[in-house]
This record gives sequence, C-alpha cells and structure tokens, in this order.
Amino acid sequence: MKQPNEKKIAALVAKILEELGEDPSRDGLRKTPDRVAKSLAFLTRGYRQNIKSVVNGAHFKSGTNHMVILKDIELYSLCEHHMLPFFGKCAVGYISTGKVIGVSKIARIVDMYARRLQIQERLTEEIAAAIMAETNAEGVGVVINAKHLCMMMRGVGKQNSEMTTSAVLGSFRADEKVRQEFLSLIGS
Repeated sequence: MKQPNEKKIAALVAKILEELGEDPSRDGLRKTPDRVAKSLAFLTRGYRQNIKSVVNGAHFKSGTNHMVILKDIELYSLCEHHMLPFFGKCAVGYISTGKVIGVSKIARIVDMYARRLQIQERLTEEIAAAIMAETNAEGVGVVINAKHLCMMMRGVGKQNSEMTTSAVLGSFRADEKVRQEFLSLIGS
C-alpha cells in the first residue's frame, strides 16, 4: 500500500476545522493539521506492513507441544465506524507443533492488525489466523478486552463498558479442556 500523502491529509484537516467553526490559522491550531496528518499515518501504519516483514524470519524449532501464552499485550486501534480509539489488552495462546515464533513477534502481529481501521471482532480473528499460519500450531486462542471511546465519549455514553472478544482455532475450538486451560491461564 502506498504511503499516505500527509500534505493532502493536513489540507483536509484544515477544511474540517473550518467546517467545525474553527480558525485553523489561530495560534493553538496552526500546526494541528500537520500533527493530525502525522498521527493518522502512524495510527494506520498496519496497512503498510505485512506478516512476513513483521515476523522477519523469527521462527524457531521447539520440541515442546505445550501451550505458549503471551498476555496483557496493550493494543490501540481506531474503530472504522467513527475513527475514535479503542484500547485494551490482548492475550494470545497457541500449542506448538515443533515451531515457535519470537515472543516480541506476537506483540508485533497484534500491533500490525490493530494499526488499521478496525472492529474488535475482526481484529481478534485476524490475529488468531496470523498466529495459526505463522506457527502451524495445533490450536490458537486470542482474547481481547477493550474500551471503545465511541461508546464512552459519544452516543450511549457508557463510561465503564468493556467489550470482550475471543477467537479459538484448532484444538482450542475442538477441545473444551484446552480452551478452559487457556482461559484459566489468562485469568478469564
């Protein structure tokens, strides 16, 4: 995917500010269009990443076939409906079949998909599918707990609402004991 044109985005942000009744040339807003353009490019950088470059060959042989879990992975994303942030934590678990990936790569996979306009349900599924494909795991589980500013700041205005989504593949879906072990270990 091509790089965003930050100058064009900044000009559009200036027009939005004008439409909202603001003066984009006043002191506090003078550089805001440029800052918003840079911010949006950063917050959507996942579109310009791919799984191969994110994992970067960090596959390792492992004789273990036990559950590998990384939890409390912070994530920040933008909802595709209002372009407002949602944020929370993600837990990823998988059962290796002789191949593991570097632990930091799990967090980077979460970030790659989170840094796109998203809905939490799809984000959860994309992470699970990527981990399954990259590890050739027996099974994968992903749970995300997140707060959505579109629920908190506007609309229904529910300050303490939190959404939980899960995706389970392979043995995590087929075997109740495996799924329960994962949920127990992540504290769900």
